[in-house]
Amino acid sequence: MYLANALKRFRKDFNLTQKEVAAHANVDVRTYQSYEYGKFIPTATVLIAIAEYYDISLDYLVGRTEQTRVNR
Repeated sequence: MYLANALKRFRKDFNLTQKEVAAHANVDVRTYQSYEYGKFIPTATVLIAIAEYYDISLDYLVGRTEQTRVNR
């Protein structure tokens, strides 16, 4: 359930709608809503698109690290 909560939290922190995030991730808004409700788990491709949209690391998005940015 961490991922569902994180997706919702990030979207709200960035003041975005579900429709905006869904469009960037190239998924239907209902599909994106199912991610936030914890009904489905996004594919790796979708998670990467969302992490890139928020300019955060994928590990941070999914709760694997407290480091927000990718070391480059």
